[in-house]
Amino acid sequence: MNRSLANVILGGYGTTSTAGGKPMEISGTHTEINLDNAIDMIQEAKSIIITPGYGLCAAKAQYPIADLVKMLTEQGKKVRFGIHPVAGRMPGQLNVLLAEAGVPYDIVLEMDEINHDFPDTDLVLVIGANDTVNSAAQEDPNSIIAGMPVLEVWKSKQVIVMKRSLGVGYAAVDNPIFYKPNTAMLLGDAKKTCDALQAKVRESYQK
Repeated sequence: MNRSLANVILGGYGTTSTAGGKPMEISGTHTEINLDNAIDMIQEAKSIIITPGYGLCAAKAQYPIADLVKMLTEQGKKVRFGIHPVAGRMPGQLNVLLAEAGVPYDIVLEMDEINHDFPDTDLVLVIGANDTVNSAAQEDPNSIIAGMPVLEVWKSKQVIVMKRSLGVGYAAVDNPIFYKPNTAMLLGDAKKTCDALQAKVRESYQK
């Protein structure tokens, strides 16, 4: 059960890659934002999807995120989670962690249930995920993850990617979404960032 995403991919998950082809080069620059920018984007959004990955598990950030979601929902926002089947260290790990943190089951949706909703979503928060939201799976036929089902977060109006750095994930594949015009990077430790977001939203919520 303890499979990394690379094990899954190399075991045949990405099956449409063109043998011997060179992966596409990613051009452009990424956009970085700070905590206050992120809060503004969250407050302006009416519909939000959170797509967590192994980074959330490693940082044990499910508790501040659960509290953040509760506050945003009480403000009338539509907030849901999109879970990739191989996100985390093992299938189902994120569902268990979110349940332990008190996140209602009915807002935790699997990839196939939520992928069609991204184009109508104001904001996606990608927390500690990389390969599972990598658009190269659809955009680059020469990528080793070509054909792998992914959460289509880049189709939403805006994306905030929260991760430690711009580094690659288990599959060692660059992620084009980091450089898309509707993506903003909020770099840093996931737990510290989630704690800070929770505190900032609570502060504004109590005004």
